[in-house]
Parts: sequence; C-alpha cells; structure tokens
Amino acid sequence: MSPLSAQDTSNISSLMAPTFLLVGLPGLEAAPSWWSVPLITIYLLSAFGNGTILWIIALEPTLHRPMYFFLFLLSVSDVGLATVLMPTLLGLAFADAHTVPASACLLQMFFIHVFSVMESSVLLAMAFDRAVAICRPLHYPVILTNGVISKIAVAIAFRCLSLHLPLPILLARMPYCRPQVLTHSYCLHPDMARLACPEAWGAVYSLVVVLSAMVLDPLLIFFSYGLIGRALQGVGSAEDRWKAGQTCAAHLSAVLLFYIPMILLALIDRFKLPLPPPAHTLLSYVHFLLPPLMNPVLYSVKMKEIREKILKRLLPTKVGCA
Repeated sequence: MSPLSAQDTSNISSLMAPTFLLVGLPGLEAAPSWWSVPLITIYLLSAFGNGTILWIIALEPTLHRPMYFFLFLLSVSDVGLATVLMPTLLGLAFADAHTVPASACLLQMFFIHVFSVMESSVLLAMAFDRAVAICRPLHYPVILTNGVISKIAVAIAFRCLSLHLPLPILLARMPYCRPQVLTHSYCLHPDMARLACPEAWGAVYSLVVVLSAMVLDPLLIFFSYGLIGRALQGVGSAEDRWKAGQTCAAHLSAVLLFYIPMILLALIDRFKLPLPPPAHTLLSYVHFLLPPLMNPVLYSVKMKEIREKILKRLLPTKVGCA
C-alpha cells in the first residue's frame, strides 16, 4: 500500500473535526416553515403537560411517594428529551440549517441518549414499584423505603452517565473518512459512529448500549407485568382486580408508547426493510416526540389522584363545593 499523499493527509485531518449534514423531513424541504408549526405545537404541549406533572407532584405532600417520585423522573426525562431535539429540528424548519458543528452535534447526541436511557430506566423502576405494590402489598413500605428510592435514583443517574459519557469523548477523537451525512434530523450515536474510519468499535459499543438498556429493560418490565398478572388472578373480586389493573394501565401504555416505535426502527435498520424515507423519518419522530406529548395525558387521565390534585389546584372552589 502506498503512503498517504500530502493531500490525503490534509483531507483526513480536516475530517477529524467535521461539521455534520442533517436531513430534513423528506418531501417538505421546499416548505420548511410549514412543518415548524406542528413541531412547536408538540413541544409546547409536551412542556406544558410535563411541567404540570412536575408542578403538582412537587407541591402536593400526599404525592411524595415512590410511585409519584418515579413519575416525576419520567416527566424530567420527557421534557429533557423533547428540549434537546428542538435546536436542530427548528433550525431545519425555520432556517433550512442542515449543517451542524461537530461540538454541537456531539453535545446533542450525548443528551438525546442520556434522556432516552433515563426514560427506559425510570419505566423499569416504575414496573418494579407496581410489582411490589401488587404482589407484596404488606411489605411495600418496608421494601421501597426512602433510602432504597434514593439508591435507585443514583443508580439511574450512574447508568445514564456511564453508558454515554464515553461516546462524545471517543467520537471527538476519531477521524472521519466518509461523507458526514446523517440520516436523521438530529445527531444519534450509531449514525455518527458509522462515519468514523475504524467503525468496528462504534458498532460494538452501540450493541453493548442497546443490549444493556433497550433490550434488557423491556424484558424485565414485561417479566414484572407477568408477575403482576399472576398476582391479580388471586385477587378476590372482579372490582378489586379492575382497581389494581387501573393503577398499571397508564404505566403499561407509556411502556408500549416508548418501546414499540424503537423496536420497529431497530428491526427496519437491522433487516434493511424497504420503507420509504418519509415513513422512516416520521417513525423516528414518533419514537422521540410522542411519549413526551402523551405521557402527561395518560397519567392525568388514568391516575385519579393526579387528576384530582390538578383540578383541586386549578379549580379550588368547584372541587371544594363538590
């Protein structure tokens, strides 16, 4: 193999700190201002809904319990994920800004994955909370003490940072010898890692992260719901089973809302399924933007205590008269 020429060396060194090129929503490139309206609407509704959940849990002493603490963390991850996506999405929508500096792309990538893993971890913790509450109701206060809840929160934070803190550091040090064209409207680790010259480490690391967070978590969640289903069979009356099942309905809906689009995207990418680019892009938007939008609605509708506390704060006179 002949040595690199001066021009080749210059090209590779210039790619060590690249700018990345993002794609917009296929078919809407000519009308960027149009699709900014639903984006802003979705974000504002997500921020309002999750902000309401955070506000009511923080203010109401009766909601300072493990289940609602995990719901508080879920709302933090939802509003964080929606917020970190907006800079590039709105840049594309308003200014048709397809190029992103490497530093900004790495920063967005880090926070997207941190909040995604945080959401997955919190959903797992909520499944554990519901399993203990239904399968071991008498031991619930002993098992889920404040100390245990604090340790779970620390474990979630450690997991998020330990899995993803190496990513921007490693990618920032890698040379890029492929065109820096990403396949989404935001920066994701697998998308960026495939552009690096030694791609193998990126593929291995991505596999480890996916297996540890996005495969193990749903398996444990559905195992927890298997235990819950078996425990509910032993509940005396149909009414008692209905009440117990209702406490899990919102959480199970949030689980399905988060994991189904993610699993579909993974299957499409893994098996190279022939899906039109607009459909693939829209599915990725659904995965990242729909849970922050819908989770506050699900929990407000399905969880009577949350709904009543919100109405009590917003309409104190009417609730008092009732």
